[in-house]
Amino acid sequence: MKVNTQSVNFTADKKLIDFIQKRMDKLDLFYDKVISSDVYLKLENTSDKENKIFEARVNVPGDSLVVKKQCKTFEEGADMAVASLERQLKKRKEKLRAHL
Repeated sequence: MKVNTQSVNFTADKKLIDFIQKRMDKLDLFYDKVISSDVYLKLENTSDKENKIFEARVNVPGDSLVVKKQCKTFEEGADMAVASLERQLKKRKEKLRAHL
């Protein structure tokens, strides 16, 4: 799956982008009709430790799923977002099966 990663107000290193690609590729196991996905990495200007925002939009036929997580690290945000997207994709697949 093609993952478009955009980092806002900073430059993401190659390891982080590879990590996100690997995590997002796991979504293909749960739903094989994923068209593309966009990931936005944002840094919030606060003194709070959880200032990293991981936002993912996954495009599937007829819809797009959006998840936004705020965590201490982008890796943690990616893990949480992918887990949430897994649940959404499984639910979507079950609904489609029910209509057949």
